[in-house]
Amino acid sequence: MIILQFVLLVVGFALLMKGADWFVDGASKIADKFGIPHLVIGLTIVAFGTSAPEAAVSISAALKGSVDLSISNVLGSNIMNVLLILGLSAVIYPLAVKKSAIRFDIPFVFLVTLLMLAFGVADGNIGRSDGLIFWALLVLYIGYMIRLTKKGQADGEDFEAAGEADKLWKLVLLILVGIVMIVVGSDVTVDAASNIAMEFGMTERLIGLTIVAFGTSLPELVTSCIAAKRKETDIAVGNIVGSNLFNILFVLGSSAVITPVAYTSEFIFDNVAAALVMVVLWLLVLRKQRLNRFGGILMLALYAVYFVNLLMQA
Repeated sequence: MIILQFVLLVVGFALLMKGADWFVDGASKIADKFGIPHLVIGLTIVAFGTSAPEAAVSISAALKGSVDLSISNVLGSNIMNVLLILGLSAVIYPLAVKKSAIRFDIPFVFLVTLLMLAFGVADGNIGRSDGLIFWALLVLYIGYMIRLTKKGQADGEDFEAAGEADKLWKLVLLILVGIVMIVVGSDVTVDAASNIAMEFGMTERLIGLTIVAFGTSLPELVTSCIAAKRKETDIAVGNIVGSNLFNILFVLGSSAVITPVAYTSEFIFDNVAAALVMVVLWLLVLRKQRLNRFGGILMLALYAVYFVNLLMQA
């Protein structure tokens, strides 16, 4: 029985990743066909694509009443994205960080994480009004980035234009199949993770902060490590910072709008940790505008300490 649940967990992750990949590929090419600016594609379609696993799992968990899994998936992914994924990427190759990220993006993610903490502690849940505020902040952020790009102060992502061979109906089909795979994958993942937690006597919080967080962060892990290997370091950092922001503002915001998500006292530690990792990242890149290998090793060590602490709490 337990072996079957682990098999289902792997199958769920595979469906999430492949579905997100197909969704991004199809949506990006359609956007190019209609001349939609690349920055808008990057901030919406690609941001949603890389965060689609987190979104699907968190929303599905909220609808099923697995509230611990919903919040812990977002917090666990954000901590893992910075300490583990950026840490590994920096060890592969030192990561350059743009001034705009240091001055605005990283501090903004920090403030949004603190806002999540404030909402949770104040009411004991992330309610619908909180979710709407998160959505509003996301819209404002996207508007700010578009304005910044028009001034020539930021660069958008580059995508290959859709060729003549890419028929519109094929791209639409690719998107629809991707969405179905994401939805089915999230459903399978949540059920399997919850069953494993019950079988081993583990809390949904621990499962969400570790196993599910790692599975849903795989798209960011692959993207950032490959970008670092190819020395496209701005993509590696931008992917993580953007994903963390999207996880809170869109993923958690959408979950809360659909159904209020309970915020228990156990999440305060993880929420504070998610905010502090952004401070660590900011301090490491502030002076030289780069995350070097020493910084990467330090971040990996910090994640090891956090992981051990989680196991001790279990």
